[in-house]
Amino acid sequence: MLTESPDNAVRAAGRRVLAMEAEALLALADSLEGAFDEAVDILADASGRVIVTGMGKSGHVAVKIASTLASTGTPAHFVHPGEAAHGDLGMIARGDVLLALSNSGGTAELAAVIAHAARSSVPLIAVTANADSPLAGAARLSMVLPPVSEACPMGLAPTTSTTMMLALGDALAVALLERKGFSADDFRTLHPGGSLGQSLQLVSDIMHDGDAMPLIGPDTLMAEALIEISSKTFGCVGVTDGAGVLLGIVTDGDLRRSMSTDLLQRPVSAIMTASPKTIRPGALVAEAVAVMNEAQITALFVVEDDMPVGIVHLHDCLRAGVA
Repeated sequence: MLTESPDNAVRAAGRRVLAMEAEALLALADSLEGAFDEAVDILADASGRVIVTGMGKSGHVAVKIASTLASTGTPAHFVHPGEAAHGDLGMIARGDVLLALSNSGGTAELAAVIAHAARSSVPLIAVTANADSPLAGAARLSMVLPPVSEACPMGLAPTTSTTMMLALGDALAVALLERKGFSADDFRTLHPGGSLGQSLQLVSDIMHDGDAMPLIGPDTLMAEALIEISSKTFGCVGVTDGAGVLLGIVTDGDLRRSMSTDLLQRPVSAIMTASPKTIRPGALVAEAVAVMNEAQITALFVVEDDMPVGIVHLHDCLRAGVA
């Protein structure tokens, strides 16, 4: 009889844990009812902050939930229940909402936080697996986790329970995000650093404006247009009418296609490409890169109300970390 190798046994344990937690998340999704809707209502209506608390592993999850809420447009912070009794209760004020996590619902360290919330008329939302617990009894609203076993073979270490709490926090954060109409621009404001911040940069952040833009009138001769192209170093020049509306663009490709002995004496209106590709100032830099790649060009005029307000080059996008 073949015995399972140690490597296969380890892998089987890992798969068992993941399968149990996946089943727990499906059970949690199926269990979402009116309490979830009411929780979103309470959190959305808060005039203050969402205070997230929990002890032990639930506390670690609470830290992450508070961070996710804060980064998606719902002001929130974590209060440690052990520190709360030694002065941090001052972080909880009228207008806040308290979101308390405890699988058993009987965590003794939460008592001071719960009592302070009641004294301050702070609504308490409980996340627990025990609907008959002291935490659930003190809460305005209880979100009860479905009865599933912990993935730990002894059924003791918080595993499936904390996974469900973490996922429920994400579900609340995203539901609040969508309800509030939290946009990519809002997300960018709260995430200015790192690769995420780079990917959310706007064209208006990196474009060249004012005198840096290469612009000429439609009756300008190509001899003067070439001087403008060379001096502004974007490899093109925009053509605008008397009202400042962008009529067209002259690029090096246009020059090659129109090469003739009288090229320098011809007006740019005879050479230009009419209705060129443009981008709006509020577009993401990544969108500008996509437009340039698709059109196989290296520069875009940034247009608002049909008038050029800037120009962006592919090299600007690369320097901004967006490719």
